[in-house]
Amino acid sequence: MELGLQGRNVLITGGSMGIGKACARLFSQEGANVAIVARTSETLEQAAEEIAGETGGQVVWLPGDMTLKADVDQVVNQAMDSLGSVDILVTCAGSSPGGMIEDLTEEEWAASLNLKFMGYVRAMRAVLPHMRERGSGAVVLVVGNDGLKPTYWETTAGAANAAGINVASSMAEQYGPHGIRVNTVNPGPVDTQRWDWLEKAMARDMGISQQEAHDFAVSSIPLGRIAEAGEIANLVVFLASDCASFINGAHILIDGAQRKAKMDR
Repeated sequence: MELGLQGRNVLITGGSMGIGKACARLFSQEGANVAIVARTSETLEQAAEEIAGETGGQVVWLPGDMTLKADVDQVVNQAMDSLGSVDILVTCAGSSPGGMIEDLTEEEWAASLNLKFMGYVRAMRAVLPHMRERGSGAVVLVVGNDGLKPTYWETTAGAANAAGINVASSMAEQYGPHGIRVNTVNPGPVDTQRWDWLEKAMARDMGISQQEAHDFAVSSIPLGRIAEAGEIANLVVFLASDCASFINGAHILIDGAQRKAKMDR
């Protein structure tokens, strides 16, 4: 299938590791020019050099903190200067702490919403006006299945993700007439560094080993395993491509039909 991504310019937040890095690699393999954003310059530069070395494509790395509006505006301007435009925006930056509501602090709630939700809002606010001027664009927010399948141990993520899904629906309606599509991808557990952190937190809160926490999560997924980052990237890249030209305002679960009731103890 020809995705029609050759020469497209893609900005990916949270692009130095995990799902964001997998997306950057696949976009580059498809011939797109890519700018990746993350907070840690060393990891970011390594990811850009690794992907460019594999694909031979243009991969620009831009340090930036998505909790800061000035940083977001700066990296978007830098991406447009380096690539010429931003045709596709993919947001992957940020994670939310797991835990019970009695244990979560005000600071943890604020940090989750500021990065995982408002970081996505800031990126869209900076990019959408430019897409509107050109009359085309695609936005894919990597959100998470907690926004559609709540569970009490992931309340901060669920709140941030539900808000992201709501805003994405609104943006799809507002910007669809300008040729811009906005969709969300909602993974369950994915084999990334973030999931390792969550397993450790789950083990701590439930008084079990990390292996038991891992097995517990896997038992909630009928396919019997957690996802690979590349599997999520496959969906993200498809949604951003011309092959998905009539998909707008969709919120697609990619979680192996995870049953969140199985996550309750």
